[in-house]
Amino acid sequence: MPPVPADPTVLHPMPEHPRVVLLKPLVKSPLIEVGDFSYYDDPDDPTAFETRNVLYHYGPERLVIGKYCALGTGTRFIMNGANHRMDGPSTFPFPTMGGSWAEHFDLITGLPGRGDTVVGNDVWFGHGATVMPGVRIGHGAIVAAGAVVTADVPDYGIVGGNPARLIRTRYDAADTARLLAVTWWDWPVRHITRHVRTIMSGTVADLEEAAAQIDQP
Repeated sequence: MPPVPADPTVLHPMPEHPRVVLLKPLVKSPLIEVGDFSYYDDPDDPTAFETRNVLYHYGPERLVIGKYCALGTGTRFIMNGANHRMDGPSTFPFPTMGGSWAEHFDLITGLPGRGDTVVGNDVWFGHGATVMPGVRIGHGAIVAAGAVVTADVPDYGIVGGNPARLIRTRYDAADTARLLAVTWWDWPVRHITRHVRTIMSGTVADLEEAAAQIDQP
């Protein structure tokens, strides 16, 4: 019997652990895009991800998360809507409080932003990680628990701290380029199913060999 792939459309991939949800079948906002099998783990209410973990998301900037990403409890994305004016004496957003103050709403529209927040494929976020607006996180990266990511993260980089700094890269430049050429996350899911052990514990050469077999029966 051929190997059976997991189902990317199931909300709770582990029914015995309702704290884990796949994000693609969960999110409804047109401003959030999530790839297959990326999941969020939270013992309280993982299904509230859009409101509890994506903050100040008023648009038009998007949050894009790739495939096969693992988001630990409390991973949060701060979006551009959190921005305040900083060119005057006060940063307080008076117009949002109502009354006659609302007549000055033009003072808080069109504030500068950093654009979309983009997370690559196969990224692991540790417990309580925070990602600031407009950050781009590369494929295969790891964000340590409690990290506050204020700047772009390279492919296969490991970052930690507040503000997050590059601790090291998981592979050297040559092997990183080879991994990016393989793009295993774009393989047909049945081919991934046949090569799960290679993807999780094989060498770069093993992964390249598996990639060469995609068109084989």
